Amino acid sequence: MSFDKKTTAENGKNGNVAQQIAQYNSPPYKNIFDAHAHYDDERFDDDRYELFAALPQCGVCGILNNGTDIETSKTVVDFAKKHEILYAAVGYHPTCLQGVPDDYLAQLEELCRCSKTVAVGEIGLDYHYDDPKELQQKVFVQQLDFAKQMHLPVIVHDRDAHGDMLQILKQEKPNGIVHCFSGSEEMLREVLKIGMHITLGGVVTFKNAVNPVKIAAAVPLDRLLLETDAPYLAPAPFRGKRCVSTMIAKTAEKIAEIKGIAPQELIDITTENAKRIFKI
Repeated sequence: MSFDKKTTAENGKNGNVAQQIAQYNSPPYKNIFDAHAHYDDERFDDDRYELFAALPQCGVCGILNNGTDIETSKTVVDFAKKHEILYAAVGYHPTCLQGVPDDYLAQLEELCRCSKTVAVGEIGLDYHYDDPKELQQKVFVQQLDFAKQMHLPVIVHDRDAHGDMLQILKQEKPNGIVHCFSGSEEMLREVLKIGMHITLGGVVTFKNAVNPVKIAAAVPLDRLLLETDAPYLAPAPFRGKRCVSTMIAKTAEKIAEIKGIAPQELIDITTENAKRIFKI
């Protein structure tokens, strides 16, 4: 499938899109790196290319798009090749393993040849649904080993699987990030001992967000990145809206308040962390 049929010049919507998304970053912050997004999602089908053109005008300097299977991994690599602001992570999400091909690692290896593929992800464990746990664990460990071979960090998904997740991470000791961290403070300490980083997103702004606030207070600044998980998990006061990368501003304001620093300082630190981890 081709993703370059429309251009900003052809549809003339860029100005309107830029105006729309700028309101989410007000007062305006700059140098925002969104460490986890899914701009291949169908909710971006109507204005995806306008967004890619408008986001740099609205304070966003980089976005890591995550694949969830072979097809979406190909898509995010394609996006990254064509748009300077975008980078790609490729991999199999734990809820997307039905029919995973025997040669999936060889296919991922081919995608890793792109210079803008900077991580293996989104990979991990998800026990929220009925996806077979043994298969999830097997493919997760395979992809962790694959990432080491590729000398790439991993983007780890952990939902309702904290015990098994921590056991595997302590065994494998990967380099990378636990995205949208939802574990306990004790788990955080163990993840940090391994040398990993975490990302926090809009959940920290939610009204009843007790644990995310504790995690935001506990994580050292040099181990923290910011994310949206766009189009999901829009922060307050935008809950229920389609999430876009400029909304990180509200997440940054909340975490900066918890940390007792200025939001722009937090954004600059987390962006430097992202650039260091992804070697960009």
